[in-house]
Amino acid sequence: MRYFLITILFAALFACNSTGQPTKPVQLPQMQSKAVAVFAEGCFWCSEHIFEEIAGVDSAVSGYTGGRTKNPTYEEVCTETTGHAEAVMVYYDPKKVSYTDLLDAFFTSHDPTTKNRQGPDVGTSYRSAIFYNTPAEEEMVRKAIMKWTPAFKNPIVTEVSPLKVFYRAEEYHQNYAAVNPGNSYIQNVSMPRFEAFKRECKLKLKE
Repeated sequence: MRYFLITILFAALFACNSTGQPTKPVQLPQMQSKAVAVFAEGCFWCSEHIFEEIAGVDSAVSGYTGGRTKNPTYEEVCTETTGHAEAVMVYYDPKKVSYTDLLDAFFTSHDPTTKNRQGPDVGTSYRSAIFYNTPAEEEMVRKAIMKWTPAFKNPIVTEVSPLKVFYRAEEYHQNYAAVNPGNSYIQNVSMPRFEAFKRECKLKLKE
């Protein structure tokens, strides 16, 4: 266990010490055939991998949102002083998968009852949060929380906030699990979480 924790800590520190350039806000798609949903549920390396495997999802982008600092870098977010959460912006086709479906995936793929923590990752940047785009989405989020509350022993502490701005993370974070399958964090944290999601998920996944 001690070796495992040291290995995970080393991987996290290595990432936080990587030099990053200031990020830029992401523009939302204007086409009615495309939609976006933004979720924070711990390390975005795993979240991106999970949502990209859902049928109807075009892609998931790792980034930062929910905080005060403009154009934050990964190093700044790691200090837990920016207010930002590691998050994913999920681009999806609403004709193939609904927002409600993605909310179910959100509550299936992490523990929404641990405040500012997900597995070995601790801090406000790893909080459970949903960032909605419209009042209709907010209503669906509230209903989803009521639906999923009985599934957990402890109260759901997921933050529910309007999406104001989303900053795309540095390029080395994008598709991180696929590009770095040998990374110790990916092997020991992300992949077990992904496999658990596949076992519990009721949605159609990509072939």
